[in-house]
Amino acid sequence: MLDEDLLDDDDDSDDHDPLIDQQATEQVIDVSHVVTEQEAGQRIDKLASLVFTDFSRAQLQTWISDGSLVNNGSIQKPKNRVKAGDVLQLSTTLQQHSEDQPENIAIDVVYEDEDVLVINKPVGMVVHPGAGNQTGTLVNALLYHYPQQYHLPRAGLVHRIDKDTSGLLLIGKTKPAQMALMEQLKDKSVYRHYQCVVAGDQASLRRHKTIDAPIGRHRNQRTKMTVMTAGREAVTHLLGITPLNENYCRLDVGLETGRTHQIRVHLSHVGHPLIGDRVYGGRRQLRAGLTEEQRQTISTFPRQALHAYALGFVHPTTGEDIEVTTPIPEDMQRLIEVLSDGYDEA
Repeated sequence: MLDEDLLDDDDDSDDHDPLIDQQATEQVIDVSHVVTEQEAGQRIDKLASLVFTDFSRAQLQTWISDGSLVNNGSIQKPKNRVKAGDVLQLSTTLQQHSEDQPENIAIDVVYEDEDVLVINKPVGMVVHPGAGNQTGTLVNALLYHYPQQYHLPRAGLVHRIDKDTSGLLLIGKTKPAQMALMEQLKDKSVYRHYQCVVAGDQASLRRHKTIDAPIGRHRNQRTKMTVMTAGREAVTHLLGITPLNENYCRLDVGLETGRTHQIRVHLSHVGHPLIGDRVYGGRRQLRAGLTEEQRQTISTFPRQALHAYALGFVHPTTGEDIEVTTPIPEDMQRLIEVLSDGYDEA
């Protein structure tokens, strides 16, 4: 069961419910091999790569670890040696991604082990292929750098962020890890913190430390979301409010839920839109008392000033608490410097 409902059909999201690949088709794999006298003594993973030639050694190692490939009906380590007469049995289901192709696109890996991957997504990269974005996406890049994840829905992605939002994305490298992380997102044991820059003074923003307002798709403008009584539960927490000047602040935001455009919609709803948000901000981004440089910087900032800087989760295999952080990108740092120039909080 994936988190709550199926993924909304647009690629433009602040942070989202876990992903499901609705375009994938399934292929059931059920094959076996009896170890011969000549093959006895070889490592399980090496022999498997010689007899199950349709799959990479890395992919087969993953299946040995997660129990899809067993020896005499039991899960064993890839390095274990086989004996004559042993039966290797591979039983799994492949997700076939007919349209998602591997592409040699650089990715910024900030955390990696055998089960989990965390990527720092740059501004401008779409997370997964969709209408108008069949290539150049993070999924295309993952399929190139991690071909063994071809059998996973959306190449292992657990959630997504908007094309013009930068920051951390969580990816499972095995099916059990992906499903476990999706369950954590569902029960809110994954935490996601964002930094953003908004129009608004500190005192006003303090009145909205928790924004609890349901979000649904706009009835007339279907690419937009809005606060509405019939929407789905959406809760945003303002964890930190740092004034940059009298009318602009830098926020540390925590998500309790992950609705489409949630941070952008909620902050716009309470009258404090994100800088650079052309959809939910408009002219309300411009406040009084700006210098010409500040006004120009705000007016020309090319994307919503939103960065997913911290990600915490329980490791699906070890049970260890993992926290990953990444610095604010240069464009937001420059915006912060310009807005805070000459401001003395005291």
